[in-house]
Amino acid sequence: MAHEQLTLSFQLCFRVYALERELMAAYRPLLDALGLTYPQYITMLYLWEHEKGTVGELCSALSLDTGTMSPLLKRLEAAGFIKRRRLPSDERTVEVSLTRQGRDLESAALSVPDRIATCLLTGDKDEQKRRYEELKQILDQALDQLRTSRKARQEAQVN
Repeated sequence: MAHEQLTLSFQLCFRVYALERELMAAYRPLLDALGLTYPQYITMLYLWEHEKGTVGELCSALSLDTGTMSPLLKRLEAAGFIKRRRLPSDERTVEVSLTRQGRDLESAALSVPDRIATCLLTGDKDEQKRRYEELKQILDQALDQLRTSRKARQEAQVN
């Protein structure tokens, strides 16, 4: 091999891709038991934290577009977890809120983060928590750097 930097084992993106596939495989049975897909789960996480939000707020917080969000919300509403309504003050804005059934689902989801942490991190609970926080910090920094770099490239293209 003439160029080590062009091997799969050298690529950070391939590691992230492989990790994402394994994480989704670990989440799948846990979320199936809740009757949720992963995008539905992160939507419910947002709503459990905020109680309600507009479609625009959800799209922004979850990095999803409206083409993905709209059918996802329809399915959550059909399952009885959320309700949607147009705001009287602005008919273009749709507000999403939890139903009683959606609030109740939060209790059933409480074990998901710990079970994923156990799949991902070794050690006792304290060690897992410490490593989880370290991993979150590294990933947050990487994400911030990528977003900053992308924004700088976009601004350079405009100028």
